[in-house]
Amino acid sequence: MLEPQTLKFLSQLKKNNNKPWFDSHRAQYEAGRIDFSNFIQLVIDALQKTDTTITGLTAKDCQFRINRDVRFSKDKRPYKENFGAFICRGGKKSIYAGYYFHLAPCNSFMGGGLWHPEPVNLKKVRQELDYNWEEFASILKNKNFKKTFGDLYKGEDLSLKRMPKGYEEDNPAIDYLKLQSLIAEAKIKDEDLTKSTLHKKTVTAFEALQPLLNFINRSLDGE
Repeated sequence: MLEPQTLKFLSQLKKNNNKPWFDSHRAQYEAGRIDFSNFIQLVIDALQKTDTTITGLTAKDCQFRINRDVRFSKDKRPYKENFGAFICRGGKKSIYAGYYFHLAPCNSFMGGGLWHPEPVNLKKVRQELDYNWEEFASILKNKNFKKTFGDLYKGEDLSLKRMPKGYEEDNPAIDYLKLQSLIAEAKIKDEDLTKSTLHKKTVTAFEALQPLLNFINRSLDGE
């Protein structure tokens, strides 16, 4: 579970996203960061029992900094208004598909997958998907995956309007070949974030995601 004060800090930060306020509330930030880090470490420790690729990872390897890079952005807010962690072999900067936990009041979710891969890696995943469509479809139809995530995210912001080069419109995998990221997510209610069941629910959801991650990462390991 996460502490209510962690959520309170993020809620206040959203209303006061500026350096003077942040500096005067740094103690609350540190407490929230540690609280989130401890939770992520518990998830890693449990998850590595079924996913040996993340053995030895620490929360520090996976947790994102709260500072935003505003150098090339019109949005000059200095801080992210969430805590986030990407659990994956190689840590948060890995090229591989992994698990993601996003903590933000009224907008928390857990899930994962492959987010905006390099073109060469996206090409590998599409080829694997095309060659092994029945296997991929069976992963998405698995009862645990469907119960937790429903399907992959297919928003227009992550999907091409036309088929990628080399594929025909009648391809049975058309909806997934158009995707530029392959991710799944499940929303978390604020009231569930502070319940003792959060840890178990998160690990169970991530375990339901493992077959998808294994499929994607298998293609990235190939030549």
